[in-house]
Amino acid sequence: MMWVYSILANRSVLWLLLITNFLGTIYAYYWYRYQLVETPPIFLAFVPDSPTACLFFVFVLVAFILGKNWPLFEALAMVTLFKYGIWAVVMNFLVLVVTGHLDWIGYMLMISHGAMALQGVLYAPFYRFKMWHLVVAGIWTLHNDVIDYVFFMLPQYHMLDDYIPQIGYFTFWLSMLSLGIAYYFGLRKNRFTLELK
Repeated sequence: MMWVYSILANRSVLWLLLITNFLGTIYAYYWYRYQLVETPPIFLAFVPDSPTACLFFVFVLVAFILGKNWPLFEALAMVTLFKYGIWAVVMNFLVLVVTGHLDWIGYMLMISHGAMALQGVLYAPFYRFKMWHLVVAGIWTLHNDVIDYVFFMLPQYHMLDDYIPQIGYFTFWLSMLSLGIAYYFGLRKNRFTLELK
């Protein structure tokens, strides 16, 4: 696996990922444009889940390129990239199951969000967050679940409206799993760590 990490730590790869995530973040906010217009201002920060997760990772990559660690962004990025990456893959798969059809955008979303989840975990050996950073990420993530499923600000998949309670239950436990994975790979004692050179 060390050759994989040597590639991940390469500055050219970091720059490529930064550009890709930056452009993906812009596109993802654009994808939410219609829902954001209808969103009350108080909830605006909590509606575009995946774009914000990517934005957190953009800051992580900027720090890496500068030879630094910004631990709060690392914790937020790891938790939210995994959570919303897996969430979008599952939701698009459910659309396929419920409707029997998924357009090319749906498949593109599955691939891109799967990559989101993967990159958040792959970079874990380079993270340096502490427990309080993970607690803040947990508060952000669980608060976001409340906004989504109590105030119904979740991403709009109208063909799945009949399953909102089940999706909310799944999402809560996905949040817990994401926090557990962030602890295991990013914080536990004797975890695998590497230095960016």
